[in-house]
Amino acid sequence: MKLENEKCSNAFVCAVRGLREAIKTEKNVKFDIVVATIIIAFGFYFRISTIEWIVCVLSIGVMLFAEFMNTAIEATVDLVTREKNKQAEKAKDISAGAVLILSINVAVIGLIVFIPKLIELIHK
Repeated sequence: MKLENEKCSNAFVCAVRGLREAIKTEKNVKFDIVVATIIIAFGFYFRISTIEWIVCVLSIGVMLFAEFMNTAIEATVDLVTREKNKQAEKAKDISAGAVLILSINVAVIGLIVFIPKLIELIHK
């Protein structure tokens, strides 16, 4: 008997399907992708250094990872219970809080990388 949620036979195909689903249904993921695109465009425009690229790419990757994990946690909690439940609410809130902490951290990194470049551009 084959279970409905049986392990995916092609991990890459399942991963791509998961990416598409998150991008299609999650507005925060869409927002993060827009911000990532802007950061990459700024990186090319300002010709940031290799180390700045590494920091920006890592920041984008970690941010998207956190957003996807938060989405997965929320979906799992919703699968377990749709009723008002203190533990379910706690799990979802803590997961969202982790994303908020990371978002602030990534924003500060972006400011550290790009503010000096914007100041230099203004003073030209």
